[in-house]
Amino acid sequence: MGKPVGVVISGADAAHRIADRLLLLAEPEIHPYPPRAVSCFVARRYNLPDRRAARQPAGKRTGIRMPGLYFEEFEEGHIFKHPIRRTVTETDNVLFSTMTMNPAALHLDHHYAETETEFGKPLVNSLFTLGLMIGISVNDTTLGTTIANLGMTDISFPKPVFHGDTLRVETRVVSKRRSKSRPLAGIVTFEHKAYNQHGAEVATCTRQAFMHAKDPGEL
Repeated sequence: MGKPVGVVISGADAAHRIADRLLLLAEPEIHPYPPRAVSCFVARRYNLPDRRAARQPAGKRTGIRMPGLYFEEFEEGHIFKHPIRRTVTETDNVLFSTMTMNPAALHLDHHYAETETEFGKPLVNSLFTLGLMIGISVNDTTLGTTIANLGMTDISFPKPVFHGDTLRVETRVVSKRRSKSRPLAGIVTFEHKAYNQHGAEVATCTRQAFMHAKDPGEL
């Protein structure tokens, strides 16, 4: 048995997140494979998923099951009470407002908010609240099983959100229908609602998502 030899395989380490210690072999193994074949060999050797699977549509994946639901798995009227919660910070508000080129003093200027507004402190940008509400819902509903977000309607913000508020979200399945042009897809309509730590509703919207289906259905 010779000294351990470090083997470097171009592209494989970063692509498959192989720990360096896994590439320390007691004896070097030389295989006359092209780079793609070497990558597949390493994936098989260490029981890693093939990168090709990640490029396939969700319905054709054979690797780890994503937590999102397929079109058939949604039931009209079902309410998801999402376990993920998020405390909104001043950094969230300032960063989002400046990144989206929103200079409103209502979000960015503490002195203005304290002296010139009825709230006495900065308001969190409502579009950040909207994005956070939908984002919190993704893990339980559409992660890995959605084709596209089709649009949002009936958006409202009944109560303001402030720095330090912790939001939770509920999602109701309003309706669903099979796509008329794509038998392996369907449209699901969701109603999202966000609540602060006091139970007050701070945001709501209706959203339509274009979802993968497991099997073709009758049009």
